[in-house]
Amino acid sequence: MSLFQYSFFQNAMIGSFFLCIACGIIGSYIVVRRLAFISGGITHASFGGLGLGFWLGFNPILSALIFSVFSALGVEWLSKKQGVREDSAIAAVWALGMALGVIGIALTPGYAPNISAYLFGNILTVTHQDVLFSGIFAAVLTVLFIKFFRLILYTAFDSEFVRTKGVKTSLVGHLMMLAIAITIVLSIRLTGIMLLTSLLTIPPMTANIFTSRFKNIIFYSVLIGIISCFSGLIISYYLNIPSGATVVFVQAILFLAGKLLAFFHRKTIKQR
Repeated sequence: MSLFQYSFFQNAMIGSFFLCIACGIIGSYIVVRRLAFISGGITHASFGGLGLGFWLGFNPILSALIFSVFSALGVEWLSKKQGVREDSAIAAVWALGMALGVIGIALTPGYAPNISAYLFGNILTVTHQDVLFSGIFAAVLTVLFIKFFRLILYTAFDSEFVRTKGVKTSLVGHLMMLAIAITIVLSIRLTGIMLLTSLLTIPPMTANIFTSRFKNIIFYSVLIGIISCFSGLIISYYLNIPSGATVVFVQAILFLAGKLLAFFHRKTIKQR
């Protein structure tokens, strides 16, 4: 229990709790809408914002947030308005963000910044400010999903039907892309850019093994995320290994355990 006396670990645990709420909500939407590739593109594009932030002397997380939002809206604009295939638009934004990140870091004067903390996550970098922003965002996201749950649900599963009712699904899509971008940037310090897509997709995939109801998927995703984050942070501390990779590894183990449990359950039913 002495581990919880350290302020950096307290920040990591509380911050991961709020981020698991946000990732569980947004990740469920991503999995249902099959937007995993888009989230991966935005995640890697945020590296461009980090590089520009280091080069220009801005807060790298803030610059990554701005760059991610514009990348998400850029993918929407290219695919919906300019006739560019969505996968091609994502690949272009992905490559542009990584290229700008490398160039920005190379042009940064003085010592090179600690990029590994942003690429693979580091609980030592989680600050009180990160915890505050994560808590506020998780609370706002929860309230919005509760208030507009049916609209988001219908848009996720049958956007064509909702459009025939006169609802502007494009506005919902833009707002959800904005929420995805914010969730991604706030989670960078925990798991890093390289592993962040797994944090958004593996818990909903695991939850979907046991339920197909959207509301239950969100709830179980949040629960699985909290269990895996807390376990991963504690394991990473005692084994002295990267926290982000450990969290994702625990999530993968839970997913495989869920698949095996479901397999043996179906086998038992067939035998009966």
